Amino acid sequence: MDIRERFLKIYANIPLNLRKEIILVLDNEPITWNVAYVEVFNKTDKSKKILKKLEELNLI
Repeated sequence: MDIRERFLKIYANIPLNLRKEIILVLDNEPITWNVAYVEVFNKTDKSKKILKKLEELNLI
């Protein structure tokens, strides 16, 4: 299972109210689970940075 698939699986199991919480700050911009999902779903360049950072933080 690659990092993107792991993120999507974890995201699906996060309660809705927690998805609005900030999980990291990337380039001085707060990233919530919802923002991360939109970036990852659309396979943006920023999603690669987000996934890498989440993996470093052992969140996924």
